[in-house]
Amino acid sequence: MFFSRHSKLLKKGILGMNMRNADFILIYNKRHLYPLVDNKLNTKRLAVKAGITVPELYGVIQYQHQIRKLPRMLDCYNQFVIKPSKGSGGKGILVISGKEKGSFIKSNGTAINQDDIDRHVSNIVSGLYSLGGQIDCAMIEYHVNFSPIFKDISYQGVPDIRVIIFQGYPIMAMLRLPTSASDGKANLHQGAIGVGIDIDNGKSSHAVCKDKPTDKHPDTNISFKGLTIPGWRNLLLLASRCYEITGLGYIGVDIVLDDTLGPMILELNARPGLAIQSANNAGLFPRLQKIQKMAPKRLSVEKRVDFVQKEFSSALSG
Repeated sequence: MFFSRHSKLLKKGILGMNMRNADFILIYNKRHLYPLVDNKLNTKRLAVKAGITVPELYGVIQYQHQIRKLPRMLDCYNQFVIKPSKGSGGKGILVISGKEKGSFIKSNGTAINQDDIDRHVSNIVSGLYSLGGQIDCAMIEYHVNFSPIFKDISYQGVPDIRVIIFQGYPIMAMLRLPTSASDGKANLHQGAIGVGIDIDNGKSSHAVCKDKPTDKHPDTNISFKGLTIPGWRNLLLLASRCYEITGLGYIGVDIVLDDTLGPMILELNARPGLAIQSANNAGLFPRLQKIQKMAPKRLSVEKRVDFVQKEFSSALSG
C-alpha cells in the first residue's frame, strides 16, 4: 500500500520530505551557511548590507536583565512586531497593531499589558520558541501595513508570499493568508490559507486550507479568483537575489507587500515546507529536474527570471 501510494505521488511530481532532505537540502545547502537564515537577525543584517529592503529593526533584547528597558523602547511605537530570532513555523511572533488606554492591542483585537509583553519576551530569550530550545534573542521590528489588494482576502494579520528558490531560480510560489484559525499568522500548519500563484504571471490559481481545496476565505467569504500580485516580476527578482546573498541552493523566501514601502524580505528558510505543492496543485520535482538539467549556470538574476517565466508558463501547462 505504501509503495503504491508513493509511486502515484512520484508520477504526479510530488516532492516528499525524504527526497527534499536527501536530494536537495543536503546537497545544495552547505551546513556552515545555515546560521545565515536560521538566525533572523543575521538574515536581516545580510539583506540590509545587500541593499534589500526588510522591516526596520527597532531593537533587540538579548538578555533577561534587558527586559526592564522594554517600556522605554516601545513607548514611541504604536505598532510593532516581536519575534524570536531563531524561531520557526511562526511560533513566538507577537503582533501589536495599536495602543489603547495603556494596553497593547494584538492583531486579533485582544488587549494585553506590559507585563504580558515582558513575559513573552522573557520566554523568547529563554528559548521557548527557538529551534532546539536554544537561548535566543527577541527582535522588535516594524509592523508591516500590507497592500490594500489583500484587504478583503486576509484576516487580522499580514499575508505573505512564499517563493521557492532553487539554484537562484524561482520555481514555485504561493500567497499565504491569515485566518481566525491561524490567529492572524500566515502559517499553513496553523490554519492559514495557501493560494497557488502562477510563477510566470503572478495570478492566483488553486488554493487550500488545511490541505483541503477552497476558493474563498472562510472569515471574509471573498473569492481568491482573479487575483494578480502587483509588480510580480520585481518580486521574483527580489526573491532570486537571496541566492547570491546566502549561497544556499534550496531556500524559501518570504516576502511581504507593504502599502508604502513595497516588497520586503520577511525571512528566509533553509528547509521550506512542502505544502506549497498542495496550494499550486502541482509537484515541485519536475521543476527541480528542469532546473538541474536545462537551466544555464551563472546567469544574471534577470536572465534566471526570464528562463522561469518562459519554461514554467501557465499557458504552456494548460
